[in-house]
Amino acid sequence: MHRPSKRPDRPRPPAQAPDAPGLPARKLAAEAVAAVLDERRALDETLDRLLDGPRASAMEDRDRALVRAIATVAIRHFGAIRKALLARMKSGMPAQSGVLASALATGAAQLLWLDVPDHAAVDLAIRLIQSDRRAERYAGLANAVLRRIGREKDAILAAIDPLADDTPEWLAKRWSAAYGADAARIAAAQGHEASVDLTVKADPQAWAAKLDALALPTGSLRLRQRTALPELPGYAEGAWWVQDAAAAMPARLLAPKPGERIADLCAAPGGKTAQLAAAGAAVLAVDRSEPRLKRLRVNMERLGLTVETRAVDALLLDEPDGFDAILLDAPCTATGTLRRHPDVAWTKDEADLVKLASLQTRLLDKAATLLRPGGRLVYCVCSLEPEEGEKQVAAFLARHPDCARAPITAEEVGVAEAVTPSGDLRTLPFMLPHDESRLAGLDGFYAARLVKEG
Repeated sequence: MHRPSKRPDRPRPPAQAPDAPGLPARKLAAEAVAAVLDERRALDETLDRLLDGPRASAMEDRDRALVRAIATVAIRHFGAIRKALLARMKSGMPAQSGVLASALATGAAQLLWLDVPDHAAVDLAIRLIQSDRRAERYAGLANAVLRRIGREKDAILAAIDPLADDTPEWLAKRWSAAYGADAARIAAAQGHEASVDLTVKADPQAWAAKLDALALPTGSLRLRQRTALPELPGYAEGAWWVQDAAAAMPARLLAPKPGERIADLCAAPGGKTAQLAAAGAAVLAVDRSEPRLKRLRVNMERLGLTVETRAVDALLLDEPDGFDAILLDAPCTATGTLRRHPDVAWTKDEADLVKLASLQTRLLDKAATLLRPGGRLVYCVCSLEPEEGEKQVAAFLARHPDCARAPITAEEVGVAEAVTPSGDLRTLPFMLPHDESRLAGLDGFYAARLVKEG
C-alpha cells in the first residue's frame, strides 16, 4: 500500500484586527439608522434588539448610551442631515453603496449635534465605510464631505428650517393646513429631546420636593436632571411611574371613581391603566398582544396595583354587563410623539393614516356598545392629525345620537390653550414652554370626553 502523501498545510487567513475604540458603537448606530430608513423598522425596538445582541455584550454602558444617542439624533434630524450631505455631494448619494449613507448620516449627527470631537466622528465614520466592500471606494468622498460639514457647522445649524428641512413633506403639508403658523412651532418643538415626566399616586407637591422635579400645572412632575430611574426615591415602592404629561391627561378626564367597572382598551404598557387602578376603579386592561400585557402586569406589580387583564382584540371583546366608563387610547400614527419617537416621521405615511383612521372608527363604535347607559367614554390619540382626532369624534357623534360630548374645562387640564372651542383636548408639542428646551413641551395629544344617554 502506498502511504498517502501529506497535504501541504492550507494558508490560514490573516487574523482580523480588533475594531478601533468606538467603532463598534458606530457600527450599531449606523445599522439602526439603516433599519429605520430602509426597512421602516421602529427605532426603539431596533436599538433594543441590537444592544441585547452578541455584538454589544461586552460594550460599556457609556458606549451603549452613545449608540442610542447617535441613532436617535440622526433620525430626529435626518431631513436636515440629508440636505447638508447632498449639498456637498455633486453627484448625489451613490447607489448600491452599502453602509455609506448611514455612516455619513451618523457621522454628520455627531459633528452637528453631539459632544463628540470632530476628528473622532470623521475618523470612525471613515473606518466604518472602509470596512464595507460596497462602500470603501467612497471613503475619500466621505472624508471630504464630513470634514466640510465639520468646518461649516455653525452655518448649517443656523440655516435649518425645522418645518421645511427636518419634517417629511407629507407631514409639513398636513401640519401647515391644520395649524397654520403654529406648524413651524410644532416642528421646532419636535426637534428637541423630550423631558422625563412622572405620574404619582398621591401628593405631587411632596414628591416634587423629594425628586427635585418641576410640578406641572397638569398634575404631572417633570424631572430636572436625568438619572437612572431605579435609583430615585419612590421607585422601589411604586410611588410613581414614567408618563408624558399629555399622556396622563385622558385618564384624569375620565374621572374614575372607586368601585367603578372601567375598561382600558389598547392598554399596554399601562400608564393609564395604573391611573385608573390607583383611583380605586375595577379595571379591565385589554390588549391584543400578550407580550405587551405581560409587560403591563410587571408594571402593575411594581406599583402594587391589581387589575384584570385580557389578551384579546378590543373589537372582539365580549362583556354583556358593560362598563361604567371606557378609556380608548386608540392605535394611531403617533405624529404627536416625534420628540420621543422621531422614527415615526420616516416610517409612517398617509396610507397608514387611512388604515388607522378606519380602525379607530371601528373601535369607537365597539366602545359605544360596551358602555352602560350614562357611562363615560374618553377617546384619545397621540396624533396631530385631525382625521384621527377632531374629525373622528365629529363623525362618531353623527353616527351615535345617543352619545354627547361632555366638554373639558381649562381647570381640569391646567393648560387653557389646550382646550378647543368644542371642549376637547388638543395639546401641541410647543405648549408648557420653559427656558431650557429639555424641560419644555409635551406630546401632541387629542382627547374627547363623551357620555352615553341613560
